Amino acid sequence: MNTIGLVGLGKMGLPLALNMRDNGYKVVAFDQSPEISKHARSEGITVVSQLPELLHYLPSKPSIWLMVPAGDPVNAVIKQLSELLPTEATLIDGGNSFYKHSIENYTLLKEEGIQFLDCGTSGGISGARSGLCAMIGGELAVFQQHEHLFKALSLPNGYLYTGGPGSGHFAKMVHNGIEYGMMQAIAEGFEVLHDSSFEFDYHALANLWNHGSVIRGWLIQLAADAFKEDAQLEGLRGIMHSSGEGRWTVETALEQGTPTPVIALSLLMRYRSQQADTFGGKVVAALRNGFGGHAVEKAG
Repeated sequence: MNTIGLVGLGKMGLPLALNMRDNGYKVVAFDQSPEISKHARSEGITVVSQLPELLHYLPSKPSIWLMVPAGDPVNAVIKQLSELLPTEATLIDGGNSFYKHSIENYTLLKEEGIQFLDCGTSGGISGARSGLCAMIGGELAVFQQHEHLFKALSLPNGYLYTGGPGSGHFAKMVHNGIEYGMMQAIAEGFEVLHDSSFEFDYHALANLWNHGSVIRGWLIQLAADAFKEDAQLEGLRGIMHSSGEGRWTVETALEQGTPTPVIALSLLMRYRSQQADTFGGKVVAALRNGFGGHAVEKAG
């Protein structure tokens, strides 16, 4: 049985650990939260209490998957592990890191003789549990060494080697920028319906659209699910938080001179939502909660 390390057992990390376990991998994990660690142990995952303890359970050339928030948290973990890991160990950053940071981390680790893959992971919590959509960047030989893992964790045809270091997170950044625009279009459509003189059943309409219409898909299904639970989304505030990828997409587009008006405006609407409570904001908040478990602000 292959043994793999996993750092981060949050809303994406624990489902991923269970996915790994169910596909024949022995998972040894670490999370800084005692409560989350206790819950993971109850699910049959081996969890160590200190990060360095991981190495006692892993092979001589270990592979460790990181599901740690982007930015300072994951960079701090990578720095700490770089001082602990032997040469030819591999780190896989499966979070939503900025691609430039991933290139920097690749360079830092290569100097230490440690291999690095940046893996953009899509599919939300359900995908982490039952089948990822994975975009993997890094050296081809390192990807090939770990292709069995990506194949096991992903849906059929659900993983792709995207190219050199940083390309996996670049692809995921653009994916999330597209996601911003798609959710904003759905939200605006429902806001037009909401402001009309007609009394639409939003759940029934979204459910209809998901049966043969041009706009059918998971986001429309999530909208239907949200309206089934709360017909007018009265329990939510229309505040749409931004976790960074949309802004990075727009900033990168500006650097490249690539016009992205839809994504840019959808990003600005995220900021606008924090100043006013709108029905469209409620829709996007519900969608983000549906696929990624992102926090929502309750009305009341």
